[in-house]
Amino acid sequence: MKRSRTVLAAAVASVALAALAGCSSGTPSSGDSGGKVTVSFRTWDTNAAAAYKTSFAEFHKKNPDITVKVDVVPWANYFTKLRTDIAGGSADDIFWINGSSYNSYASNGDLIDINKMYGSDFSTVKKTWVSGVVDQFTQDGSLWGVPQTSDGGIALYYNEDLLKAAGLSESDISKLTWSPDGGGDTLLSVAKKLTKDSSGKTADQAGFNGSSLAQYGYGASQDLQAQFLPFVGSNGGTYQTKDGKFTFTNPKTVEAVQYIVDLINKYHVAPSAADTNTNGNFTLDAFTQGKEALFQSGLYNLANVQSAVKFHWGVVMQPAGPAGAVSVSNGIAAVGNAKSSHLAATEKVLKWIATKEGNSPIGASGANLPAVTAAQQVYFDYWKGKDVDVSPFFDVIKENPTIPAPIGANYNAASTAAGPFINSVFLGQVPVAQGLKSANTAANAVVG
Repeated sequence: MKRSRTVLAAAVASVALAALAGCSSGTPSSGDSGGKVTVSFRTWDTNAAAAYKTSFAEFHKKNPDITVKVDVVPWANYFTKLRTDIAGGSADDIFWINGSSYNSYASNGDLIDINKMYGSDFSTVKKTWVSGVVDQFTQDGSLWGVPQTSDGGIALYYNEDLLKAAGLSESDISKLTWSPDGGGDTLLSVAKKLTKDSSGKTADQAGFNGSSLAQYGYGASQDLQAQFLPFVGSNGGTYQTKDGKFTFTNPKTVEAVQYIVDLINKYHVAPSAADTNTNGNFTLDAFTQGKEALFQSGLYNLANVQSAVKFHWGVVMQPAGPAGAVSVSNGIAAVGNAKSSHLAATEKVLKWIATKEGNSPIGASGANLPAVTAAQQVYFDYWKGKDVDVSPFFDVIKENPTIPAPIGANYNAASTAAGPFINSVFLGQVPVAQGLKSANTAANAVVG
């Protein structure tokens, strides 16, 4: 599975992404003879694609004249291809989209208005979905997609074997704290104990060589959803204003980013940004390979970790900053192509995946948490059967405030403009405050 996550485009070499899919023919679905219709459905998640095939097989039994074709387009070029396909009139009938990418398509009339699709039933149906996901895909008073997944919050994956080797246990990391001024900070001291250079010295020992690491204590990076936003929020900082303007120069935001950058470049307890800026899966891979003790991420990587690791592992609450353990909760929606040549069939499929029966299969494998609340139990049952406690991902958003996910019709273009400056900040090439100021100026110039 790889991710519903929001990325800072070029700026954020985000975490664990996955393969995606699109209409292999590159054209909208077409009707077959005899009144039969084929509706095309695009996602970037291979696990979800398999689950949707199960869902649509049941749909076809109930609607024998409609076949749904599921394709996967790799995440790496998903949104580039989508933009090209929509502009060229060859987009799929239904496709997955994240919260930072749908705005411009909604404004341009490219998407089916879900409010109008349901008519007078909308207010009732809306209550069956995770409210946070509904809010994320609502613009100008209308919902522009059917909620499909919900990420919960961010948590801290840990390698139990590496903890034991360092004389630590789960209790030592279950309530980690961090502070920009060092007061009451426990994250850094634990990360130092868990970091080793090529000679075996830990980061808290004399003679430690931070330029030659064999084991990372903590997977710090500019991952927007898993780290950038949680650190900013946990320090009381902000990422954007309500109208989409960027706030990288907020003093609390600068402090939070400085802390992450120092973990990488000052204390050397995390991978080099030269690796993580260009490879969004670097910290995930380091963790699953047993080279990283603490990996901060979301539910979207639970299946990746479970299927790949060969060691004992677990999950605890994300580290808390001065403002608490502030997380971000993200979701994915399936949107309908307003220019589909089979609008009636497309809307029928959208309504199907908006139900418990249609949405449940994507949670049955444990890869995605359904956004239809009545469909979520299969997901929890799956992980309970694997003896994995997923409560930290939900406790963090129950017990603490959240920081909003990115918004704005021009978000992707703005984050791309900010990208080179953010990259330089994490590489330690420019002072944090200076680099964030430049990123802020570049991003807001695009926002207008």
